[in-house]
Amino acid sequence: MSEGPGAGGPGGAITRDEVAHLARLARLAVSERELEVFAGQLDVILGAVARVQEVATPDVPPTTHAVPLTNVLRPDVVTPCLDRDAVLAAAPAAEDGRFRVPRILDDAE
Repeated sequence: MSEGPGAGGPGGAITRDEVAHLARLARLAVSERELEVFAGQLDVILGAVARVQEVATPDVPPTTHAVPLTNVLRPDVVTPCLDRDAVLAAAPAAEDGRFRVPRILDDAE
């Protein structure tokens, strides 16, 4: 491909041959009609990216969100948990220190 976004053929447009080359690299079967359509669509996309790059200035820091975010979760603090025997005593069924639940899957899976 040529240098820079949209710098393909005359006038900076991405060419049909460049789209065909990209399709071959991606192992995509693309018809002649699709090559023409994709060339136009990719040219519009590359033009939009070029416009965004023109607007970006070195004094504007990159951001992930438009507004500042703060963590609203509480700190992860270790606290005592319930006694295993007390919990299992309240369970409908327990076996070998664990909850016993009915089988829902066949052995074939």
